Amino acid sequence: MRSFVPNGLARAAVRFKPASFAGTFVALMMSALIVSACGILLETGVRASVPPERYAKAPVVAAADQYARFVTGSGDSRSESADPLPDTARVDAALAEKAARVHGVEAAVPDFTFPVRQGDSVLTGHGWGSHAFTGAVLTSGVAPRTGEVVLAASGEGADVGDTVTLETAIGRADFRVSGLAKAGSGDAVEGAVAWFADARSPALAGHPGKADAIAVLAKDGTDADVLAAGVKKALAGSGAEVHTGDGRGAVEDRGLGYAKEMLTGLGGSFGGIAATVAVFTASGTVALSVAQRAREFALLRAVGATPRQIRRAVAAEAVLVAPLAGLLGCLPGIGLAHWWFGQLKDRGAIPDAVELQVSWIPLLVAVGTGLLTALGAGWAAGRRPSKIKPGQALAEASVERLRPGVIRILLGLGALVGGGFLTVVAARSAGDDAANAALGVVMLFMLAVALLGPLVARLCAALFGLALSAGDASASLAAANSRTNARRLASAITPIVLAMAFASTLVFMHTSESHVAAEQLRAGVTADHVVTDPAGLPIDAAARAARAPGVDAAVGLLETQVLVPVGSGGDRWLQGSSTQGISGSGEQLARVQDLDVRGGSLDRVGKGRIAIDKTLATSAKVGVGDKLPLYLPDGTRTDPEVVAVYGRGLGLAAVTMDRASLAPHVTSPFDSTLLIRGGNAKAFASLGKVTDASGYAVEQNTDRELNAWANYTMAAVLGGFAAVAAANTLVMTVLDRRRELGTLRLIGSTRRQVMRMLRWEGLLVALAGVALGTAIAAATLIPMMRGLTGEGPYVPPLVYSAFAGGAVALGLVAVTLPARLALRR
Repeated sequence: MRSFVPNGLARAAVRFKPASFAGTFVALMMSALIVSACGILLETGVRASVPPERYAKAPVVAAADQYARFVTGSGDSRSESADPLPDTARVDAALAEKAARVHGVEAAVPDFTFPVRQGDSVLTGHGWGSHAFTGAVLTSGVAPRTGEVVLAASGEGADVGDTVTLETAIGRADFRVSGLAKAGSGDAVEGAVAWFADARSPALAGHPGKADAIAVLAKDGTDADVLAAGVKKALAGSGAEVHTGDGRGAVEDRGLGYAKEMLTGLGGSFGGIAATVAVFTASGTVALSVAQRAREFALLRAVGATPRQIRRAVAAEAVLVAPLAGLLGCLPGIGLAHWWFGQLKDRGAIPDAVELQVSWIPLLVAVGTGLLTALGAGWAAGRRPSKIKPGQALAEASVERLRPGVIRILLGLGALVGGGFLTVVAARSAGDDAANAALGVVMLFMLAVALLGPLVARLCAALFGLALSAGDASASLAAANSRTNARRLASAITPIVLAMAFASTLVFMHTSESHVAAEQLRAGVTADHVVTDPAGLPIDAAARAARAPGVDAAVGLLETQVLVPVGSGGDRWLQGSSTQGISGSGEQLARVQDLDVRGGSLDRVGKGRIAIDKTLATSAKVGVGDKLPLYLPDGTRTDPEVVAVYGRGLGLAAVTMDRASLAPHVTSPFDSTLLIRGGNAKAFASLGKVTDASGYAVEQNTDRELNAWANYTMAAVLGGFAAVAAANTLVMTVLDRRRELGTLRLIGSTRRQVMRMLRWEGLLVALAGVALGTAIAAATLIPMMRGLTGEGPYVPPLVYSAFAGGAVALGLVAVTLPARLALRR
């Protein structure tokens, strides 16, 4: 440990070379910012919980597993993944009787929650038995029986004895108001509440014999854990899971599963990439800082310093700088995590009850990662000057080495070949296989640029230098400087390549998907009128529209998601696929929607038969006539036959099936969209919002743009970090050249000539970084988009110009400002 104790040499180096260490400090601080923010999100995803509200007075709750469990492999290679279900999985309502017989149980109540339409408004329906644990109480009348309903006492509307018309999963019917009630604390929902007879509620919800959960109430003095053990034993083999504590909150708030998946994905998957990039960039800056002091190390070796003393000095410098930089970086990291988490919550991706978890663990990891990065990079950069002979060290310090080490070249060539191989693999793949391969492409090419940086920089200097050599003296000198100092040039180019490659990949991946989806949507919707309602259309909307004069076809769409196993071999996973359940036949659908059928026929879509998008068919390795295993929204496993494959699944829906097969497996039985061919728009105004195909396409594209926020945020985080790293590196290189700039002034160069030379160098660095970053982004996006959409990437010219212009402006500003400071002295 004594090797890491800061000695006088290390303290003097920090004190007398502040510019070099300031750059290292900034790089390590930014690295800690990224690592701590992503770590906080990851920890929040792992520890996220929701306190129970509806089930707060029920100490034990039994419910179905809300995750699809997908097993791959066998034996030692067996693995199981858990994916949140798109909708609620339900349990047998009869399990309440078994639970009620457990010792210590006062009552076991099957719970039901389902939407109910009353005119243009939507109510939340429950079984009346839930009042036992929610606290709802009658203010007048009696509990409901079959054909009756209890409404929330609001002082307005129906009274006891009145008849109201309600729409449920089984259609429109009249219900007698048997009573009015005050909603309990467990009924806190937006909108009104209606209670029905428990025996009738499952059918009204569209799930006969099923309950959302079983709420178990305890007798006085019964321990919750003991009660839970008894209930678990009584329900063994039924598929029901028993929950206590905050686990009850996860049952009533299904958004928690998606929130945990999103947060762990951001903090884990994206966080891993971001942390790798941060550490990668910070290590480059530390290595540059050490390399800039090669002359000092050579002099120390010449006056008798031992290799161990040189290594100890480098390690001690890291100990002086890294911990403080890490601690200061954690503060804005916490702020970034709070902002990011708040934005996700504002967009409804995270339940309001979930709180951000900030502990010492991610902060310690961030500080430790920075310290290890500084030690590792410093050791690698200082290894050669500490080992070679003093005379050789002085010679190498005065002249830049012509090429990197052999091992570094071999590793760089390996990364380059690996990136090229994955590019070919991605080009030959489809769907998520192409996307996964493309991610490796960008990482390997970035690694190749870093390892082969001096060679790449020398090549860029030679190519761009041809144009500069034809210019004035300042341009020619800039070209000569760039060719001579390739290592310094590489250190400046790499962060710009990083920023350009990652920002372009993340942003243009979304613009490409959105562009193709918008085109498919515009071409796919051939209906004359589109009727929509976010709360759901009337249960008989399609039938009513079909009876209107002049209507040729009216098809309702029940929109949701299913989970489909995709991939190949042992590398398979569940992919969420958008799904539409159609109220009419495939022939009627073809009149209002052009799915671009590539094989089979939509006419055969029906019970046990579905149509799917070509990209999904390729990813799932199925075709017309094959069985496609999938999980319906509530987790029910089924194996329908694929009877048609079509080409517009990205803009419309990846899976098309009959509504009757889909409706029993979703919570809301109401269609969200109605497509109509023929008729007059005024005739459908009572059903919902009426627009034409183009207006509907604009609305859908707007929703898609809102979902792009996550991609843009990730691009901003990575691109912003890389941009700061690039500016930091450029500032370090310019300030380290004060002696060189002073020499130019002494031999007669004017201040203006020196500044023009540096601007030409900054322009060369920026253009080289933009060119290489663009090439890496293209190598990543072209095969990825071919696999995901069947088309090439869509790059908005203005957005790309903004990226390239920003890189150029960054290069010029980061060179000009420190150069003015250096020349002023």
